[in-house]
Amino acid sequence: MKHNKHEDIHGWLVIDKAQGMGSTDVVNQTRRLFNANKNGHCGTLDPFATGVLPIAFGEATKLIPLVTDGEKEYEFTVQWGQATASGDPETEVVAVSEKIPSRAEIEAVLPQFLGQITQVPPVYSAIKINGQRAYDLARAGKEVEIPWRIVEIKKLELLSVSDGSADFRVVCSKGTYVRTLGQDIALRLGTVGHLTALRRTRCGNFDLSQKILLENLKKIEYGEDLRKNLLPLITCLRDIADIAVTEADAAKLRQGQALSPRAYEVERLMGKTAAATLDGQLVALVRIEERRIAPVRVFNL
Repeated sequence: MKHNKHEDIHGWLVIDKAQGMGSTDVVNQTRRLFNANKNGHCGTLDPFATGVLPIAFGEATKLIPLVTDGEKEYEFTVQWGQATASGDPETEVVAVSEKIPSRAEIEAVLPQFLGQITQVPPVYSAIKINGQRAYDLARAGKEVEIPWRIVEIKKLELLSVSDGSADFRVVCSKGTYVRTLGQDIALRLGTVGHLTALRRTRCGNFDLSQKILLENLKKIEYGEDLRKNLLPLITCLRDIADIAVTEADAAKLRQGQALSPRAYEVERLMGKTAAATLDGQLVALVRIEERRIAPVRVFNL
């Protein structure tokens, strides 16, 4: 199909990212497929990782920070006895151990990782050090010093144990490096380890139930059929209140004007952010104040 002009397309696409692809590759390929003016992704996934990668098109890109800041869920496998430079199979082994922990030993240490913990992200990461990606510096053989950070582990469970490895599920805050978590669990158990599998099962309000494979999208020829896979902007906002506004008030919000709260039942929402909608379509994110409903972010659809 030949395209002449890029189009304004708005909505979300939940790609089940395949192993070996970079997040930016997915953004570029989906932009070409949809012939879209603008898109972007939420929460970078390493090429080694698979799973939920939300792609925002058009006005949905204004919501990327909100989704990126949301909690994430991953399933991962730790192979005991070998540590690698990157914490995954893509780099050389840097330490070995003969100790293989038992199920009981693993279950005993997991509670120690719940709540707020400190992490030092891996040198093979997309973190910028003096304007350069840490992994570029590491691959160039330069010494990389990355500062520690505080992250939150909300849930951590052992799914299964097999010969020399274990499968886990974690729910965590943004900024958590699961490769580092796997290495730290191994060290706490008196051994070393690295991830052999990493799959994101949820990113904010997006999960695998909404996923589509990039390869399947490529088989769809016509633009209209492609767009049927797009989710509405409001999909990522199901945790916040929805205020259905009139057409006249929607026009005011789009012009940056505040509304009177008297016309809407918003007493219980004082001091909170809500989604203002017209016929189910997102108009604006608004802040509910005592004397006004103030637009925070406006969407021009």
